[in-house]
Amino acid sequence: MPRYNYVALDARGNETKGAIEVGSQNEAIGRVKEMGLFPTKIAEADKADKSSGKKARSKPAKAKGGKKGGAMNINIKIPGLGGKVKPKVLTTFTRQLATLVDAGLPLLRGLRVLEKQERNVVLKGVLSDLATSIEGGSTFSEALAQHPKVFNRLFVNMVKAGELGGVLEVVLKRLAEFSEKAQKIKGKVKAALFYPCAVLIVAIGIMVLLMTFVVPKFKEVFAGMGFTLPGFTVFVLAVSDIIRHNIVATLGGIVVFVILFMLFIRTKFGRHVWDKTRLIMPPIGPVVTKVSISRFTRTLGTLVSSGVPILQALTIVKETAGNVIIADAVAKVHESVKEGETITAPLEASRVFPPMVVSMVDVGEQTGALPEMLLKIADNYDEEVDNAVAAMTSLLEPIMIVFLALIVGSIVIAMFLPLIKMITVMSGSGGGGGGGGD
Repeated sequence: MPRYNYVALDARGNETKGAIEVGSQNEAIGRVKEMGLFPTKIAEADKADKSSGKKARSKPAKAKGGKKGGAMNINIKIPGLGGKVKPKVLTTFTRQLATLVDAGLPLLRGLRVLEKQERNVVLKGVLSDLATSIEGGSTFSEALAQHPKVFNRLFVNMVKAGELGGVLEVVLKRLAEFSEKAQKIKGKVKAALFYPCAVLIVAIGIMVLLMTFVVPKFKEVFAGMGFTLPGFTVFVLAVSDIIRHNIVATLGGIVVFVILFMLFIRTKFGRHVWDKTRLIMPPIGPVVTKVSISRFTRTLGTLVSSGVPILQALTIVKETAGNVIIADAVAKVHESVKEGETITAPLEASRVFPPMVVSMVDVGEQTGALPEMLLKIADNYDEEVDNAVAAMTSLLEPIMIVFLALIVGSIVIAMFLPLIKMITVMSGSGGGGGGGGD
């Protein structure tokens, strides 16, 4: 039986070398993969080199000639390495692949067609790896699993269910629709938050400009006055001095605060507090809640309707929830289903899902139409998200305008208080002098 030398990488990227005896090069590739390794080079050991104790090496000329002793380089993407693909680009790819497969084009040919026209460098390399893996005998889901940074567990498991059920084109369509709706909701939320963020940046810029250039000019004017400045004016002047003379320390303090906040929300307790705050904080809370419920119901409904087992689907939903509070509720649902109980009780106990959602899930569970009911809830909540985003925008606009007016108005008032006091003093002294003349 031929002997093959291999060079492979493990999940951590460490290189491993060895030799195996199998019938062919394809069997060698499969055997190395079964060992949990990712082959980068596999070559049949040369008999002459065996006797001399040297490693088999392939020359470029022999490799081109296709001789038996030539080495084959395998282009396989190592999981965890490489760049990421933007969700919008991935959504477009999914829709295009679903269209090609539904039109009757073989999966491998469809991947090659999309690879040729793909402009995203990262995705182009991934598509090449997917096609190579499928040509080597891997299934589509196995090839996708080698790129966890690009294709999450939701994507991989839905494709796997589609392969097992022989409905890959249907699953790809559902994935494309799922991604498109998710991107649509995300885009609406981003658009709604753009205005308040822009106003906040403008407010900070105006405040820095006033404190750095305008307020110091007033301070020079106030220095020649012979009376005590109002307390509020003294406070604003002191803040101005701090910003002017400690600009580096001020910026450093802001950066440190942001870093500490990011570290805090990465802790288990901090993430729990932050996610809970996002769900109840007005006016953002209603939007976050509705988006989370829409994501939960659509993800679970899409997975179950595609043939993914309910327990496995709940595990995937928990990982893709995006909110610890929702994830905890899904974990309790998973335990309930695992013990043979219903989904409804833990959903109701979580106090995150509204009674209407719990009732519809209960009806779907009792009638055996849970996937359809979940997708219907998701469609309803997509409309609720639109309404919540519109309400949030209409509420945030006056809040941000008032916030900007308070910042600028406070500084202006602080600078004019001494002037008003000076005019009052001058008026009083002028009136007193006139009375003495009479």
